[in-house]
Amino acid sequence: MIVELFTSGVEGIPVSYSPRTDDTIALTLLVCFFLSSIALAKGKKFLSQQVKDFVLHRERTSIFDSSTAADVRYLLVLVLQTCVLSGITFFNYFHDTCPTLMDHVFSLLLVGIYVVFCLTYLLLKWLLYMFLGWTFFDKNRTNMWLESYSALIYYIGFALFPFVLFLVYFDLSFTNLIIIGSIILIFTKMLMFYKWIKLFFHQFGDLFLLILYFCALEIVPCLLLYQGMVRINDILLIKF
Repeated sequence: MIVELFTSGVEGIPVSYSPRTDDTIALTLLVCFFLSSIALAKGKKFLSQQVKDFVLHRERTSIFDSSTAADVRYLLVLVLQTCVLSGITFFNYFHDTCPTLMDHVFSLLLVGIYVVFCLTYLLLKWLLYMFLGWTFFDKNRTNMWLESYSALIYYIGFALFPFVLFLVYFDLSFTNLIIIGSIILIFTKMLMFYKWIKLFFHQFGDLFLLILYFCALEIVPCLLLYQGMVRINDILLIKF
């Protein structure tokens, strides 16, 4: 006689996706750590000079402060790191606000899309600064602003690294994410406005125009970047 044994049980509940358990995110952060360490060790002299030039306003660019090819490579790495860390920050934000997206779309694809968005944003801003600066201001002041803007981008990457670590591995709440992210963004915009005043403020009437330009070039593009990511998320949900 054949006896069939049946075991009863409850169907397991699948564990929801979490960035802290994603090996791709961990490997990306590890690579960012090593690259930023190398860039900081090899190009610290140039980076410190960038900070001095930002704080201590110069009247013109100096031929003695020109960067070497190695400096340019390290600085491009820092720009890429800033975009990667910004992409991971957006990825965590949408993980909290739209968790169904993580169940339908591969995490590496999402991070890659957000990083490309950030790179495109910086490139378009750079081109816009060049066009408006060389159209309405002299080339020397425009070049000084582009140097200052680049220095801010480099150091935002250093500030974002510990923030992203806490965000991913220490279960930073959504509220704290918004608060700390807003503080970093507002502080960066304040530094940018400070440099604008140093470079382009000549008389009191210019202040109103500077505020208008600041809103048009700094606030509106941020809103467009966010809306673009929301739209691409909607498209990905439909496609997948």
